[in-house]
Parts: sequence; C-alpha cells; structure tokens
Amino acid sequence: MNKYIERMVLPAELQAIVDKGMEITVPETREELLELAMGGKGCNHFEVAYDVLGKGRIAEVSVVRSKNGAVVNYHDAYMRRRDPDCMLIADDGATDKPRYKDRYTTDFSSLREETFAWLATTDLILMPFSTGLDTKEIPSLLVAPSNAGFFAGGLADLQKFIPAEQIPEGFTPEAIIYLAPTFRHTHFNGKQMVVHNRLDSLYEMFAYNLYPGPSAKKGVYGLLLTTGEKEGWVTAHGSTVRVITPYDNIITIMHEGASGGGKSEMIEKIHREMDGKILLSTHTETKEKTYLALKEPCELRPVTDDMALCHPDLQNSSGKLVVKDAEDGWFLRTNHITKYGTDPYLEELCVHPQEPLIFLNYETVPLSTCLIWEHTMDAPGKPCPNPRVIMPRRLIPNIVNEPVEVDIRSFGVRTPPCSKENPTYGIIGMFHMLPPSLAWLWRLVAPRGHDNPSINDTEGMSSEGVGSYWPFATGSMVDQANLLLKQIVDFPGTRYILVPNQHIGIYKVGFMPQWIAREYLSRRGSAKFQPHQLKPSRSPLLGYSLDSVKVDGEYIPKELLEVNRQGEVGAEGFDAGAEILSSFFKKELKKFLTPALNPLGRSIIETCLRDGTLQEYLDLVPMKI
Repeated sequence: MNKYIERMVLPAELQAIVDKGMEITVPETREELLELAMGGKGCNHFEVAYDVLGKGRIAEVSVVRSKNGAVVNYHDAYMRRRDPDCMLIADDGATDKPRYKDRYTTDFSSLREETFAWLATTDLILMPFSTGLDTKEIPSLLVAPSNAGFFAGGLADLQKFIPAEQIPEGFTPEAIIYLAPTFRHTHFNGKQMVVHNRLDSLYEMFAYNLYPGPSAKKGVYGLLLTTGEKEGWVTAHGSTVRVITPYDNIITIMHEGASGGGKSEMIEKIHREMDGKILLSTHTETKEKTYLALKEPCELRPVTDDMALCHPDLQNSSGKLVVKDAEDGWFLRTNHITKYGTDPYLEELCVHPQEPLIFLNYETVPLSTCLIWEHTMDAPGKPCPNPRVIMPRRLIPNIVNEPVEVDIRSFGVRTPPCSKENPTYGIIGMFHMLPPSLAWLWRLVAPRGHDNPSINDTEGMSSEGVGSYWPFATGSMVDQANLLLKQIVDFPGTRYILVPNQHIGIYKVGFMPQWIAREYLSRRGSAKFQPHQLKPSRSPLLGYSLDSVKVDGEYIPKELLEVNRQGEVGAEGFDAGAEILSSFFKKELKKFLTPALNPLGRSIIETCLRDGTLQEYLDLVPMKI
C-alpha cells in the first residue's frame, strides 16, 4: 500500500476500494499534478477518455501542453459551462433542493454502490486538501480517476492542497469528492450532475462530470455554506478589493452578485482604449461613444475573488463586516478579453506566469503559448462565453492575505438595453445607494440577469437565489435569508450600493459602472453623503440616485445616473421597466414568507409586496447617510 495512504483514516467503502489493489497516486507536488494532467513527461497532447457501458469509448477532454501551462478543452460544448440545475441531495436532512430519490424515484444508495464499484476498477488519484479558516480547517479528500489529473490539479489550485509529505498521521477526511465521469452518460442522459450526501460525520460529494465548476469550485462552496448554516455564519458570494487612492485614502469594497455579475471584474484594473482613454458608454443605436479621461486611477489590492468567509472568529468591534478569502486560487473568466491589450495586467499574469497554469476553453496547439483572448469556438463564429484560467493566489501581486473590514458592499446586476419601445429592467443608473433593508432584498432576489456567460440557462430574467449563492447551498432558503439579514443588521458601519453592468438604458457600458463607482467612492473615503447629494430614485427598489458624480475633475453624464433622463427611455420607458422589476421581486419574495422567517424580514418583504416607499424601508432599518 502507498505509504501516504497509511497515514489516512478512510471510511470503510473507500478503504475497500484502495484494498482492491489498483494503482493509487497520492500527489507529492503541484508539478506532479500538472504532469498527470498533461499525460506525463514527453506527452504534449493527452486525451481523457473512458469506456462507457453500451456506448463504447467516449473522449471527454483534450489537454494540451503549452509554454504557460495545461490547456483543457471539452469536446462537448455543453460541458464548458456550469449547468445551474446540476445539484441533487441524497440524504434525508433538511433541504429546499431537489432530492435524488424524488427525481429518480429510487434511493441513491444503489448508485452510490455502483460508483464505488466503478472506482475500484481504475487507477486513482487520492488528493488531500482542506478548506475554511486556517484555525478551523475542514480536512477533505478527492478520489478521482488517474487520467483526470487536470481536475485534481485545478482543485489543488482552488483549495488548499496538502502535499503527500505533509499529510498528518491520522488524517481523517470530513468531506470527500468522488469523481466518476462515466455516469453522466449511463445515468444522467449526458447532463452534469453532482450529488451531495450529508452524512453525520462525513460530507460526500459525487461528481458525475469533469467540469470543475459544480464540484471542485461550487461544490466545495456548498460544503462551506452547509457548515455555516449549522453554525450561524455565511460565506458571501463576492469579490473584495482594498482600494488605495492617489491621495492615500483606503477603502474596502466587496462586490456580490449572481454569476456574470462582475465579481472578478471588480478586482481588475479599469480597462482603457489603446490611446489610454476610458470608453464610458456607447449608444446602442447611434454608436456614439462617450469617453472619460482618468489620469491616475486608484491602486488595487485584491482580497477575494468569489468566496468571502464571514466567520464569527473574524469579526471585531468596528461595526463593519470582516471577511477573508475562502479559496487558495481563483477561477477567472476572460470572455471579455477579446484582443491583446484589453487587460494588460491579467494578460501578463497568464502569458508569463511564475508557474504553469491550468486553462479551460482556449484555442491553442501543443508547445505554443496559450493566449487568453483566443477562446475555443462553441460553433463557427461563436466563441465559448466561459473561458477560464485557474490562478493561484500566491501568484497575484499585492494580494491581501489578512482579514479586512468591508466599507462598502456592492451588488452587481447584468442588465439588458432599455428603451420606450422595448422596456426592460435595464433602468439601473451608474450606481445607487441602498438602505440596508433594500440591500437585503436584492440579495434574496439576486437576478441572474442578461446574457449570462457563466452558465447554461434560458433567456430572460431569472433568480440566482438567496445570497446569489443559493445554487450551491444544500439546506434551507429561509435559514440563509435569516443569516443574511442578521449579518446586515449586525454591521451598520458597512454601506450598500447597487451597480449594473452591460447596459444603462440605451447605452452599452460593459463593467464600467462598477469601475467608476470604485474610483468615485474610494476618492470620497469616509466622507458621508449629504441629503442634497442623494435623491430618491423614481423606483423605490433602486434606493437613492446620485445628483452628480465627478471623478478626477470630470462629471459623469446625468443620463447615466438616472435612466429616465435618457430621451430614448424617458419616464414612460423607465416606469415600464420598473414594473417589470417590481413584478419580478414580488414573484421571487413570496417564497420566503414562511413561519421560519425573521419577523423583521417579513416586514421588509411585505413592504415590497405592497409597493412601499423608500422611507418605509428606511424606517425598518436605518441608513447611515
């Protein structure tokens, strides 16, 4: 037996698999994992394929060795994005999620045994890792086919990989991911599926596909959410950045939102044109462009990219929420980088990395350099909308490793264009100040938004669910809502804003609103807004609009602050869009009205259902202007 396995205390089922005698690899280094991913030394093109009962040999993935890392491409375009409906619950514990036995009218135990039987027939990787706070880590283990080295390598970069030599004697996993890709074809009609089985002393996750998003990434997030729900804390779905202005003011912003809501973009430098100008907006009909000259942008110190631990042990007496990164690496999407020079900072990190990286969904050939603006084509002329690079935190310059106090929590929404003729919910201005009660409502409704690049989904407006992390949670929706409300009430020193991306009314803006909000609010520092600087929005759900915004001496056009000022939208188009937004909120919020809901939360939701005023929201939870 592998000497490192002898250090582990494994559950009986896994020990039985190990005892079957197939070759077991316990990775000793990251370099070993990358070599496994690329098929071993001297192999420049490796195909991950499996013999599937009744279907023959199916090639799932190609892995190419490039100068800057391993480039992974899925043969099935469906596998290049996370399926939002891929979670099932196997156990009988409390949950609002679909159960395996309800969908398939049979208990999961038989498929569980089949999975163990299949794993016992193949060479395996057993890779220990951990997640959570340094002081309260959850010891975990990946069990995967040895030819899925890229998956193990990706998980090792995303979570805290434990090299074989560092495995402590008596290592007892509290969570195990079992990777069994063939069952996607034999049991799930080709669909992604991840089955969570919450046992008393062990959290099992059965990943029946090779895309790491639903398991290595969001599946581990589900483990943290489950732990937090039991213990009374949250792992927020947000990126966090410490911003240092040219005048040495420091402010910390945490940006939350559904997939595609701009989390990774909040920690990126503001994008510029080749001549250095900043393209603020483009009129979607006339193509007229508006530019901004920002001479000296703020300095950015990234903290989190997607998962922010809000553990009680981190909190202090500041009155502000304190967070720390829940990950060891970041799953960065680069669909918005379509040509050289779009984001020189990230391009340099990826093209000339200190260590080889793992790339997903990029076009390349063996021994070339993977370029993050050359995306795999889903179809002729249609680039994959979800190209990803896994970036270990240790490779990111100026990273902040200690806990930080959050001054501002922003919430991002992907918005479509809006006009009188075609009214939509694209009525959100450059950014809005939100009272705490409205900030909570936006986190309950969490619109998935327009043209989402990260997941396979239908068109139109839908909800990502409570906290925008609901697709990854395993427990009770109302319990999570209560935890979020308590968090908002308990930390009155943190302020809230709402930020659109993609469109403001008739204008195409990309992620510029959150970059402008970041520059403006950071320059203000701790200065409070005076009443005359904020005006109630025409829609109460949007809180306050700003009367004016001046960044580095230049004013932002007022029609980008208040969409009803745009001639193509006007009051008529705005009100029609506000009704779409209001109807969506009412539909999504009714499901929270259960006896388990916090009474304050009930009052906030009932205020929305009766079209309450902004003042009513303020009366429920005061706002520090």
